[in-house]
Amino acid sequence: MRCSDGTLYTGIATDVSRRLTEHEGATGRGAKYLRGKLPLELLLARVVGTREVALRVEHRIKRLPRARKAELARDAALLDRFVAARPTPT
Repeated sequence: MRCSDGTLYTGIATDVSRRLTEHEGATGRGAKYLRGKLPLELLLARVVGTREVALRVEHRIKRLPRARKAELARDAALLDRFVAARPTPT
């Protein structure tokens, strides 16, 4: 997601629509990082497999520089290759 201040946010959810509503609502169920950064723009959502795989992909994306995250958000095929190249569990 892109925040109103231009920052990018990465997260996982089983129901993206519901999670976006939680982030934008006043229920207190949204991510602390996103408070005060509304409105949010969903840039991309992808099914990547199990929760375990999703957490690994999320962790890898969060470690990337902003420019690389923006590149993944713009190019779905590049994101698909990034997900497919996930490291094996240790």
